[in-house]
Amino acid sequence: MAYVNAVFAVALIAGVFPVYSQAAPKVSIALYYESLCPGCRAFISDQLYPTYQKIGEIMDITLVPYGNAQQYKYGNKWVFSCQHGQGECEGNIIESCAINILQNLTTYFPFIHCFEQYISSSNPSSTARYCAQLLRIDYTPIDKCASGPQGNQFEHDMGVKTEALEPQHQFVPWVTMNGKHTEEIQNEATTELLKLVCDSYQGAKPAACTRTQALRSYKDDTKN
Repeated sequence: MAYVNAVFAVALIAGVFPVYSQAAPKVSIALYYESLCPGCRAFISDQLYPTYQKIGEIMDITLVPYGNAQQYKYGNKWVFSCQHGQGECEGNIIESCAINILQNLTTYFPFIHCFEQYISSSNPSSTARYCAQLLRIDYTPIDKCASGPQGNQFEHDMGVKTEALEPQHQFVPWVTMNGKHTEEIQNEATTELLKLVCDSYQGAKPAACTRTQALRSYKDDTKN
């Protein structure tokens, strides 16, 4: 028995038997955006949400609804000025509340996706209520948050995250991958996010990645 154990130990050291490593880390995608920005809405609808639906298991998504807003403190509250008007500020706060109140990405991302599809500058809260009802989400705590000091603080926190970006954001949507922003990441994220995430993931690829790669290879072959 001692001999068998010794042989087994040597085999492990020599690499005869496979040693299974921990799962590869997820690809972190952070989106810095504002609720009424047309490009942001298109990115969520056309790239981020569809990619999440296909390969969400290898993604770690962070949503930061603030964008090009500005803030200053007046008394005990923060005052926000937004690029697309006060309706956008209200939309940003609603989304910040949804993220913090619902907490689970699988719950709040479908809500935000719906909200971004239908939001109007005149009445963001009615859109939020509609989406909450559609998705069977209790809107009461989100509404209470958005109209009170809690939502004000949550949106301030989103502003702090945005202002801490290195390099500072120059436009929205602004995308980082694994904490980094480059022109290459930005360009590929906004046109082929699925490919970017699949290519960046170091573990076993989900089926959607292999199907996408096969489709690209087929298209390349037909061009030649």
